[in-house]
Amino acid sequence: MNSLNRRQFLGSALAGVCLSTGTSWASPGRASTPDGPLNVLHLISDDLGTRLSCYDEPLVRTPHIDALAARGVRFDRAYCQFPLCNPSRASFMTGLRPDTLRVYENQTHFRETVHDAVTIPQSFHKAGYFVARVGKIYHYGVPSQIGTSGLDDPESWEQVVNPKGRDIDDIGMVEVLQLAPDGTATTATGKKLTDTGGTLSWLAAEGGDSEQTDGKGAAAAIQLLEACAKNARPFYLAVGFYRPHTPFIAPKSYFAQYLRDEITVPEVPPDLAMRFPAAALSRQKPAEVAMSDALRRQAIQAYYASTTFMDAQVGHVLAALEELDLANNTIVVFHSDHGYHLGEKNLWQKMSVYEESARVPLVISVPGNRNGGRACARPVEIVSLHKTLTDLCGIAAGPKTEGHSMRPLVENPRAEWEHAAFSQVTRGGRAGGSAGAPQIMGRSVRTQRWRYTEWDEGRAGAELFDHAHDPMEMSNLAGAARFRQQETELRVLLRAGGV
Repeated sequence: MNSLNRRQFLGSALAGVCLSTGTSWASPGRASTPDGPLNVLHLISDDLGTRLSCYDEPLVRTPHIDALAARGVRFDRAYCQFPLCNPSRASFMTGLRPDTLRVYENQTHFRETVHDAVTIPQSFHKAGYFVARVGKIYHYGVPSQIGTSGLDDPESWEQVVNPKGRDIDDIGMVEVLQLAPDGTATTATGKKLTDTGGTLSWLAAEGGDSEQTDGKGAAAAIQLLEACAKNARPFYLAVGFYRPHTPFIAPKSYFAQYLRDEITVPEVPPDLAMRFPAAALSRQKPAEVAMSDALRRQAIQAYYASTTFMDAQVGHVLAALEELDLANNTIVVFHSDHGYHLGEKNLWQKMSVYEESARVPLVISVPGNRNGGRACARPVEIVSLHKTLTDLCGIAAGPKTEGHSMRPLVENPRAEWEHAAFSQVTRGGRAGGSAGAPQIMGRSVRTQRWRYTEWDEGRAGAELFDHAHDPMEMSNLAGAARFRQQETELRVLLRAGGV
């Protein structure tokens, strides 16, 4: 985007948006950058799985994230610690695991349970950085809390922006999935904000990017970058995009990029319930199971369109970073809070520890890194972002921060790595599952080759998948005599936890 276009974008997108109030890389394997602290631009997407061009999903158009991956390190096995917005975001922003925070649902603020938690921006602020956020970093109810601070953490920021676009005003036009009286799936309009956030829903919107909440958020982020460029103080700027979270809303032009006939829907075997523990599949919803293939393609088209729209907003922010001469001394990290099912095993959305839901895209781009453009196959956790970003900038994280700095993998994506990735999810009780059922925990460990999961410490079933031969996790090997040794070793690893 040239300077004039940036001004035009800012002028239209910022209407109605209010603003409220290290080390160099000069060691072996790293190219030199100007002396002085590195800035951090932290980009976070909502409900985004790894269906991106740079993750070998050629149908989905994400040219700007692809370009970032081409100059950064792309982590091919990055995992969230809990596949739900609030627990995941509280975890990666504090660098504390869900069991440490005791946050397992979307209502509890992490400071209610760990009042002295130190967040990523707090660590940077203590080191003299300007710290600000735009949009959803901690949990918001989407779309009902867009335009508010949701479950934000005021202690983390000097300045915040809560964008709000026409997607909120257009909510009555959104197509919302529902189960008809005859047992078929259909859609209906005229719903409220609270009817769309946890239900498959979509809208091919009128108007342009700058009218949408994420367009306004991108413009606000650019405005903050412009201010930072005039200030000698280093910055940590977190920018949270709301898409592709439901409702899947994007301007019509993005929907036009995806022909439904070209979209493949996942195959669901008739013996699905016999293959996996009941707890693993208990998040299936009747309306989603009843969807026809045509309706599934429509939902997937909308998710892809929202993803490409979000990517375009990422592109605006990254272009501004370049134009403002900030790219040469700014670390850029991009990831999501958790993955997303699009019909695999008749599961949609999140709240499973299967690959589609637990795995996230993660790209870390460090100026002067000679390993930019390479992929890392080691299993990593996004709880480790706190330690990683502070380590890369040569500042201290809080002493209780958990996880493992990924700096060795940023410097050498093939470096030895002894750590696995751990994810967990609840069933029953407050966070989901069967109404009134006692809450149990599903815990999963992912190594470079294997995934092993236990439900209620194995009392409600176990799952073992060999990703060398079963990347879709359709053949549960748990209990098979042939794989007894692998299962035993992984059980020990899982129960040791992420130490």
